[in-house]
Amino acid sequence: MKWVALISFLFLISSARSRNLQRVARGAEHKSEIAHRYNDLKEETFKAVSMITFAQYLQRCSYEGLSKMVKDVVDLAQKCVANEDAPECTKSLPSIFLDEICQVEKLRDSYGAMADCCSKADPERNQCFLSFKVAQPDFIQPYQRPASDVICKEYQDNRVSFMGHFIYSVARRTPFLYAPTIVGLAADYEHALQSCCKESDVGACLDEKAGAIKEKAKKISLKQQHSCEILGKFGERTFQATKLAILSQKYPKAPFSEIVKILQDIKGIHKKCCEGDMIECMDDNAELVAYMCSKQDVFSSKIKDCCTRPLVERGQCVMEADFDEKPADLPSLVEKYIQDKEVCKSFEAGHDAFLSEFVYEYSRRHPEFSTQLILRIAKGYETLLEKCCKTDNPAQCYGNAVEDLNKHIKETQDVVKTNCDLLATHGEADFLKALLIRYTKKMPQVSTDTLLEMGKKMTAVGNKCCQLPENKRLPCSEGYLSMVIQEMCKRQETTPVNDNVAHCCSDSYAYRRPCFTAMGVDTKYVPPAFNPDMFSFDEKLCTAAPAERELGQMKLLVNLIKRKPQMTEEQIKTIANGFTAMVDKCCKQSDIETCFGEE
Repeated sequence: MKWVALISFLFLISSARSRNLQRVARGAEHKSEIAHRYNDLKEETFKAVSMITFAQYLQRCSYEGLSKMVKDVVDLAQKCVANEDAPECTKSLPSIFLDEICQVEKLRDSYGAMADCCSKADPERNQCFLSFKVAQPDFIQPYQRPASDVICKEYQDNRVSFMGHFIYSVARRTPFLYAPTIVGLAADYEHALQSCCKESDVGACLDEKAGAIKEKAKKISLKQQHSCEILGKFGERTFQATKLAILSQKYPKAPFSEIVKILQDIKGIHKKCCEGDMIECMDDNAELVAYMCSKQDVFSSKIKDCCTRPLVERGQCVMEADFDEKPADLPSLVEKYIQDKEVCKSFEAGHDAFLSEFVYEYSRRHPEFSTQLILRIAKGYETLLEKCCKTDNPAQCYGNAVEDLNKHIKETQDVVKTNCDLLATHGEADFLKALLIRYTKKMPQVSTDTLLEMGKKMTAVGNKCCQLPENKRLPCSEGYLSMVIQEMCKRQETTPVNDNVAHCCSDSYAYRRPCFTAMGVDTKYVPPAFNPDMFSFDEKLCTAAPAERELGQMKLLVNLIKRKPQMTEEQIKTIANGFTAMVDKCCKQSDIETCFGEE
């Protein structure tokens, strides 16, 4: 793959005409989708994104094996450009790629039950293949970077092959990462190589820069996977509401009409990316970025620098750009949405349009709120109007709306403040213990290791978000906690936990976090039979590193609560102190194991 051609193509996009990216009528516009996209992307970019597509579906395949499949698809694209009326040229892009996958010899030998997907009809076939993507593929060995002098020589001698292998390597390890992001990360890595290969200590330079790129990829992958899960689980309406809120926060000076336009574009792009259709994902995303840069004065001053960059870097830059400052003269919303006598008339005349504009207006005024909080506010307002607009005196009915709204906002802010104060006052270890106590009582059926993993992730959210300024803590904490909760909810789908968890996971996306926070002890839980192995200790506890000893204590804590979920804080504290005293005492004895047994 000619990496230069890929970057060159992206420069050409900037001159493309802006057009609405709603792709509903694409079939009418183009006889052959593959010919159309090939003409848009040009050969080498089409090759690169085809490699990403295959590597994300067939994570076990070699670069060489996938290169042959890429060639087959490119040959078909070229044939269709020459003759769009050819029978195989009218197929959708996902069908073309999946047909190629289903022709792989011995597919079942490498992928087992995934081969059964080939017997399904589209689009079920695609959904089947998507379900076999492995987010954290332990069958792929961790990347071993060649020696510094070798890597620089490989890059300089055969840049095309080197960057092609980089794209393949990233795609198969992050099967839910969107193609435009992978291309952007490749550009980042190339900049790192160009810079580091001139340094005296190439290894140290690459350690720092490549480490940052890896963390960036991991973070973006989680967010994109989360977006796909919201779209799949809660549907387009909830997905659009979340994106409307964040776009309005980010571009508060942009008119509602422009926000709605790019919202439709973004929904379409995410839908394609989530379905694994990376060719359309790449093409549509590049076009959207070009459109926004052509109207940057309308959207935000914060994307100005992004729009001067090569287009291969623009998309990610625009996505990561800071929120623009909100206009200083925005009027209060109380008059329009509470005091106006025509509120019910406007609401009933155009329910979704009215609420969409409310979300836009509210979000652009409150960049300090989380997307989830804004959606809860909008849902509360919708529920209130549905009730009050049926009464004889709507204004009196929703007279306390502002007071109730402020109460919910304060409750949400207090949750963040309480947890950040706990972390700051007691430190990371005690914060984790508090979370483990809280969540083991809520969901004692979950394995000890999973509870520890969940607790550590929540603690990491605290460490990350509580260090931020006050106005950024809430969107950070609730945003990342939503992803941790989503992981728990995915487990719930395959291994049901309890009725409370099932309710919180399926009821409402916006209310998930408050639902988990308010969840009480599972009263239907029946503790398992006593297993002495859970509470057996030996001399390894004395020789263990402090972190390992701390982990042992936390596992004991979780296992105790699983046995007695009704234990009070005081009882738990007494047992924890007793454990510490026991370890201190027995580790000083000559016969350690006898001491542990007696204690």
